[in-house]
Amino acid sequence: MTTPRPLTPREQNLLDRYSQCQLGMTPQAFYTKWQVSQEEIATICSRSVSTVRRWFHKGRSYRRPTIVDLRHLALMDFLLDHFEQIPENLREALCPTEQEE
Repeated sequence: MTTPRPLTPREQNLLDRYSQCQLGMTPQAFYTKWQVSQEEIATICSRSVSTVRRWFHKGRSYRRPTIVDLRHLALMDFLLDHFEQIPENLREALCPTEQEE
C-alpha cells in the first residue's frame, strides 16, 4: 500500500476554493437553456425520471433537487459551453472513452 501524497499549498488552496464554491444550476434553467429531455436530465444527475419529473411539478408532488443535483447540472452546462476549449487530453482524463478490447 502506498502512502497518500500530501497536498501542496496550491492544491490546498484549490481544495478550499472548490469546497466553498456555490456552483449550481436549477433543472428549469438547464431545461430552458439546452434542448434536452427530462430523461437526459435524469441521466446527468443519476436520478430516476420520476424524480426529475417531480422537480418540474407544482404543489404537493413537487420535489426539490439536491445541492448535488444542482452541481451536476452546472458542471454539465459548463462542459457544454466550453467543450471546444477543453484540450482533448483533459477531456479524456475527466471522462475516459471506453477502450475496445
